[in-house]
Amino acid sequence: MAGSKLDPIDRMILAELQADGRMTNVELAKRVGISAPPCLRRVRTLEESGYIKGYHAQVDARELGFEVQVFAMVGLQSQAEADLSAFEARCNDWPLVRECHMLNGEVDFILKCVAPDLSSFQSFLTSELLTADNVGSVKTSLVIRGAKHEPGVPFDVLEARLSKSA
Repeated sequence: MAGSKLDPIDRMILAELQADGRMTNVELAKRVGISAPPCLRRVRTLEESGYIKGYHAQVDARELGFEVQVFAMVGLQSQAEADLSAFEARCNDWPLVRECHMLNGEVDFILKCVAPDLSSFQSFLTSELLTADNVGSVKTSLVIRGAKHEPGVPFDVLEARLSKSA
């Protein structure tokens, strides 16, 4: 299990940064119970090792004028690795596509799309997504409201699992 390679202090650092990525190193060190210099070294090691992928502001899409959020379930005509990779690369070029996940089951990909209005999404759907190479089917679901948005991972679940295996 990948998470078990980290010691409890590293996991606390990750949990604290996940909750508040803007805190100072001094505050982080205080929260995890170590001094600032080793805390900073640990953070840099976690970044270099790929445990920390970046730091981002969580913006309010609606406040910025992005009123429409849609999940698009995409079925491809071919699931050959080259075709899957080509579709993923195409998704990276579409600004409205904010997330792209390959799935098993009836659909091949689910895309989270954000648009300023329904006509902008419809234009993307008809002129970009539906006409993309290898796309066989697209089913969309418009988000009415979100009930939970909690990015990251549940560190308390990880800690409970690790304490059981110890």
